[in-house]
Amino acid sequence: MTATTASCILAKLAATGDAYAKGQPGARESLIALSRELIANLELSSEFLQRSFWAEPAMCASIRLAVDLDIFGLLREAGAEGVLPDVLAEKVGMQASLLKRLMRHLVAMHVLELADGKLRANSLSNGLAMQDYQRSIMFCFDVSRPSLNSFPSYFKEMKYQEPALSKIDGPFNKAFGSPLPFFDWLNANPPNLQHFASFMACYRDGKPNWFESGFYPVQERLIAGFDPSIGEALVVDVGGGRGHDMVMFAARYHDHPGNIILQDQDVVIGEIESKDAQPFTAIAHDFYKPQPVMGARAYSLHSILHDWDDDHAAKILENLKPALKPGYSRVLLNEIVVSEDEPALAATAMDMMILGHLNVCERTEAHWRTIIEGVGLRVINIYRYPGSAESLIEAELAL
Repeated sequence: MTATTASCILAKLAATGDAYAKGQPGARESLIALSRELIANLELSSEFLQRSFWAEPAMCASIRLAVDLDIFGLLREAGAEGVLPDVLAEKVGMQASLLKRLMRHLVAMHVLELADGKLRANSLSNGLAMQDYQRSIMFCFDVSRPSLNSFPSYFKEMKYQEPALSKIDGPFNKAFGSPLPFFDWLNANPPNLQHFASFMACYRDGKPNWFESGFYPVQERLIAGFDPSIGEALVVDVGGGRGHDMVMFAARYHDHPGNIILQDQDVVIGEIESKDAQPFTAIAHDFYKPQPVMGARAYSLHSILHDWDDDHAAKILENLKPALKPGYSRVLLNEIVVSEDEPALAATAMDMMILGHLNVCERTEAHWRTIIEGVGLRVINIYRYPGSAESLIEAELAL
């Protein structure tokens, strides 16, 4: 790397830092991307190997171990006072010398802090101490890593071709020796489905929601023109998990007209606490069957179609069509739209994850248009938000 290149990146970092201080959307994500670019240009090949193949895998393994022993929770409870490593080791039943080595590495990786001989939590570790993040760590380490680690041997056996669309012969199946598709395996091997649901909730944490100001114009495109004589539902969240999106949607548009409907599998709907107190009506629905809620203003699918190959994605959209009112109902696809020129890390990382688990891919704009138009819908617009890998594709019945 030349000094000129370093100077250019540092200048961009300074300018983006000013934008971040002013609260400009996308500035935080740009700072992270520029920081990664600076590291990539400064790092020697030997340092890259040490970080990528030693430090980061060891960090992940130590974090997974910390989940089993609730180390992050104990450090959060200790607060600013912190805990002596020997005391923490006695609490969790670990040899003190081993705990010191593992936690020392997490300190070096900035997951924890160490001062005056005491281990202390920080904002990152306190976040990881939350239940959904604890479950997410279990899912990522126990399920995702084995699938990704099987890439070299799997693709060698496949003569370096993409997996078939059968969903029963991919990297995930090789890693776990199972003939079951990913979601069937999750259902058959509890508590992995619950861990995956937590992961999806955490995956969305901190990301801009499609209904935020500056993303998709909800007031103009949904609320204005709502007609209860066509259908009582304002939004139907298809495959909406435990209602994360709809809780925030209802809070933001608390005086919205119409009803909010949440749909997902029986087991997911069953996990929703205090259903009567929720701002939505939760019903079990299989999106491979015809949509039962007719004439809604909008049918929202957040990160649903990317889990499926083109044929299955088309089938899901086909099942919405009979419920759509021409010129009125919207289909809102909150999905990654991959840039072919400047791919974002968030987009490519998710592409690798679904390649490993589901034998599918994230799609470019041209790919999305082919699927949507192929089922008799038309793309009205694609809305994007600074710093977000996800976009909002708005479609309706083609006339």
